[in-house]
Amino acid sequence: MTEATPETIPAEVSTPDTRDDGDIAADYLEELLDISDVDGDLDIEVRESRTYISVNSDGESNLSKLADGETVDALQHLTRLAVQAETGEFSRLILDIGGSRDARRIELVGLVDRAVTRIEEGASSAALPPMSSYERKIVHDIVSERGYVSESEGEARERHTVIRPVASA
Repeated sequence: MTEATPETIPAEVSTPDTRDDGDIAADYLEELLDISDVDGDLDIEVRESRTYISVNSDGESNLSKLADGETVDALQHLTRLAVQAETGEFSRLILDIGGSRDARRIELVGLVDRAVTRIEEGASSAALPPMSSYERKIVHDIVSERGYVSESEGEARERHTVIRPVASA
């Protein structure tokens, strides 16, 4: 049996580092913003092993042309691919441009509140439109806060959330 000595123990064990994901993503986004001639400041934050990147601007900026939901989702996908190409690992980073994620959360709260109202008026359940897994997670959290239960149903692009009252025990 070989005895472990300092010479036989690897000096560094490679583990995925979400901060590295953020740095790679920030480099990619800075280059994209530069090519697009869009002004924006990047903030990187790591929460619960997930990298969050926010692009914001003080004062006058043309950043708003990138801040609609579909564009943000597309840029997030491209940024994840850039990180994956560099690291070889799938990236779960979340991109927010100009507060678009906060605006979308407000929209999701409204969707959930309208669905809950339908249930309170007698519907046995209420289905929301298809949305991304990230948005469905937000919806599940909001639904739970409202005292209801929810589950995701459907496949691929048709995956959506269904809200129901809590079953009586």
